Amino acid sequence: MSTIHPFGKEIVTVKGQFGGRELTLEYGRYGFLSNMVKAQIGDTVVMGIATVNKKPAEGLDFFPLTVEYEERFYASGRISGSRFIKRETRPGDDAILAGRLIDRPIRPLFPKGYRNETQAVALVLSLDPEIRSDIVAMIAVSAALMISGSPFSGPVAGVRMGMDADGKLVVNPTVTELNDSKLDLVVAGTKDAIMMVEAGAKQVSEEVMLKAIETAHSEMQPAIKLQEELVAKVGVKPFEFELALPNEEVQANVDKLLKDKLGTKNRGNKIERDAYTDELKALVEETFAAKMSEEEWEEIRGEYMEATQKAIDYDIRRMILEEDIRPDGRKLEEIRALSSEVGVLPRTHGSSIFTRGTTQALNITTLAPMSYAQLIDDMSGEREKRFMHHYNMPGYTTGEVKRLGGTGRRETGHSALAERAILAVIPDEVTFPYAIRCVTEIMTSNGSTSMAATCSTCLSLMDAGVPILAPVSGIAMGLVTDGKGGYKILSDIQGAEDFAGDMDFKVAGTAEGITALQMDIKVKGITVEIMGKALTQAKVGRATILGSMLKTLPKYREELSEYAPRVESIEIDPEKIGMVIGKGGETIQNIVKETGAEIDIKDDGKIFLASPSKDSIEAAKKWISEIVAEPEVGKVYENAKVVSVLDFGAFVEFMPGHEGLVHVSEMAEERVEKPSDLVKVGDIVKVKLVAVDDKGRNNLSMKKA
Repeated sequence: MSTIHPFGKEIVTVKGQFGGRELTLEYGRYGFLSNMVKAQIGDTVVMGIATVNKKPAEGLDFFPLTVEYEERFYASGRISGSRFIKRETRPGDDAILAGRLIDRPIRPLFPKGYRNETQAVALVLSLDPEIRSDIVAMIAVSAALMISGSPFSGPVAGVRMGMDADGKLVVNPTVTELNDSKLDLVVAGTKDAIMMVEAGAKQVSEEVMLKAIETAHSEMQPAIKLQEELVAKVGVKPFEFELALPNEEVQANVDKLLKDKLGTKNRGNKIERDAYTDELKALVEETFAAKMSEEEWEEIRGEYMEATQKAIDYDIRRMILEEDIRPDGRKLEEIRALSSEVGVLPRTHGSSIFTRGTTQALNITTLAPMSYAQLIDDMSGEREKRFMHHYNMPGYTTGEVKRLGGTGRRETGHSALAERAILAVIPDEVTFPYAIRCVTEIMTSNGSTSMAATCSTCLSLMDAGVPILAPVSGIAMGLVTDGKGGYKILSDIQGAEDFAGDMDFKVAGTAEGITALQMDIKVKGITVEIMGKALTQAKVGRATILGSMLKTLPKYREELSEYAPRVESIEIDPEKIGMVIGKGGETIQNIVKETGAEIDIKDDGKIFLASPSKDSIEAAKKWISEIVAEPEVGKVYENAKVVSVLDFGAFVEFMPGHEGLVHVSEMAEERVEKPSDLVKVGDIVKVKLVAVDDKGRNNLSMKKA
């Protein structure tokens, strides 16, 4: 369908079925100076915007692509709950992760050497509470890039897969369905291949995961065809561009010089190989700088250094493909040397060091009352997060001098991946009523730090005494292809294999199944067959790593650290929350002041009590129990307080908020003439509840107590 906008631009709309719902793509109504495509599923609407410079950026040796995901609170009819800040500011972690989700399948589909600055923005305009916006955003951005005329080898589409209670796969599940799902899998791909995989799961088998990935690739095809239909109707004209390709003469010169200096000489551990690489670069500089003036060399030096690294990387690929030998001499499925320790820090609640080769991760677990859970406020609403994992990797981890700054997108992504891998085994708040924060400090980086973070986090939690459902280990898999259909899969890749290879496929899980997946590639897609073999090989590697971890600590500790707070929970009728809080918060403030316990009350009636002292918790628990308790006929109440004295008896508060009458005849065994002769207001007496009449009045007796 097409119409003409008053501005004169043709409005093109295409519609089709995608995952059981209608997907609509529209171009031409918005944004006359950029490429905007509106994508809509249900009431979720996202604008994909692509802006491309027609000339290459000068002085860059990388593709300057930025992908941003922008949330707007108005999309869900909300104003930020922050008291002071109402304008959207820095993207939250979920928005950063959504931006990375879109970036990862798109980036490899631009040609090598392309240097035109490109910006892709996903702007969420309307949010259906049951339809996640990230998949809609991915399709919108892909369509906008297709419309832009840039050399983007798309289109790309994404599909989310869930699993119902019966184990049946669900395509693009609703938010409600996802909350109860054992699987949250996102697969992105092109018409012919898979580009990216991201998953969290509750111990799902490799067979089920592979079937879900295969199903997702099939289910995304209608969204790809719809983008192709839109492009055909718009009549996109590709623009001319130049590629910054390596200088063939420079590469030939370097290859000739290094011909006899690679092969077996280009092997060893990271320290040895880095030193040898520096020697080769120094040799190249010394050899070719002598053949030209200082000015000429400075102008072309970068090309020679790039050619040197390319020769070294090519040699790594050749060794793997032809000899089944890796840079450090390992076999394709061999894991690097493993070691781990727990309880390495004296005052923390839990700590561990996990070392694999020269990659090393230190993790620290901190336990706190539930009131310390993170409050997240975004366009989908407010929610609490009680398990948090944070990951830090400064420059010193790779031996480099880098400025220490804020958390980058990479750190956010690695934090989230390890958190997802562990989340499936975190006990619920009833079993373990704590907020849990784990921080991974990378000590040394040489490949797969996110999986080292996963392993060290698991050990640290066990050291802290967190009763996890099962221990988790993780591994990073690699891939080297020959461009002719041949390939080799590598277990436990290190840095050099990551840089020179074609895939980084991270798999985490327990002995029972997978808890997290993340796959990124540098080529234009891989097949389900390759993924299946990688998953099978990863399972063996994960088991090896898990076995090493369990030798260090076979099971979580039975006792918490002496420095960890004690937290217990009780549950009351939600309608009695007001009684515990009291007028103006007076009651709960008194409980906290008198007992020393921290108290956190939830809307559903759960109350979490925290204190270093168990006596403090017991005192607070008893106080609250007495406040919300119902009167029991036949029960004796020791500390009843006289609140008024009349001619016929006394009214006594025998429980918080509950009063009853002690008739003069029930005050003592002997006859009492005047109640005031026996009691006065403020006296503490012992009473027994003998009856509750049909009007709900409590009849008390002092003599029967």
